[in-house]
Amino acid sequence: MGKGDTLEIAPTPSAYRSVMEEYGYEMGKVIGNGSYGTVYEAYYTKQKVMVAVKIISKKKASEDYLNKFLPREIQVMKVLRHKYLINFYQAIETTSRVYIILELAQGGDVLEWIQRLTPSLSAAGRDLKLENLLLDKRENVKISDFGFAKMVPSNQRMHSSPSYRQMNCFTHLSQTYCGSFAYACPEILLGLPYNPFLSDTWSMGVILYTLVVARLPFDDTNLKKLLKETQKEVTFPSNYSISQECKNLVLQTLCQATKRATILDIIKDPWVLKFQPEQPTHEIRLLEAMCQPPSTPNRHQSLEINT
Repeated sequence: MGKGDTLEIAPTPSAYRSVMEEYGYEMGKVIGNGSYGTVYEAYYTKQKVMVAVKIISKKKASEDYLNKFLPREIQVMKVLRHKYLINFYQAIETTSRVYIILELAQGGDVLEWIQRLTPSLSAAGRDLKLENLLLDKRENVKISDFGFAKMVPSNQRMHSSPSYRQMNCFTHLSQTYCGSFAYACPEILLGLPYNPFLSDTWSMGVILYTLVVARLPFDDTNLKKLLKETQKEVTFPSNYSISQECKNLVLQTLCQATKRATILDIIKDPWVLKFQPEQPTHEIRLLEAMCQPPSTPNRHQSLEINT
């Protein structure tokens, strides 16, 4: 983790301020809360810029999170760099806490933005959801919170043997339940091994539906009812004017895994391309290499199940 790979002693609950000051951060107000910690606004004096500081309590966090998911989160954030992702700057570990320094999204999250426009909305990334879509000061969307993210090998990086070459985004399966019920695909709700890429596109469909309809497509207050609803084709309210192209994309994402759109299908979709300033040729080429279906007649021979 670079400079942050040092061990500090934080004996009192307020000690995080002295730790942060030592690294040049002036702590500000609380801007978010999670299961294991809190997110603060902070000023980085060395570069004169505002940042977000995610402080995770080791006492509150589970062993599974500290030993598996947190290292994965930091690994993913360090590798990924994109204008639509929240940037990772630094991680600092002490005896009692982990501090993750991130780009500050000053516009809040998309859920808050929708609720300001439509106060009637009620809402209860592997964890893609509206609360994890943040807005910068120009209201550009940035994806945050990679707590359940994981790195999956693509075709380009696999071993040269035939069985390895057939590993791709269609053949990798996960078993760990990740995310929120309202955004979870049916296979996760049923406790089945699932494709994490197709799980993400289901979540994208839930997000898109909510953006155009101003309510979630499924009622997550009752798991049995939720499971039943996700098995049926989603419907749109008649009093909303939604283009057929947009409806088609939602229907292609909120369907059973065997028929569900991949991220490649989504990025090439006519309705999506209509909003792009330029053709995403580079992204399409990379995704075509990663999502190329296996050539083997028996597709199940190359399945990899992981967590």
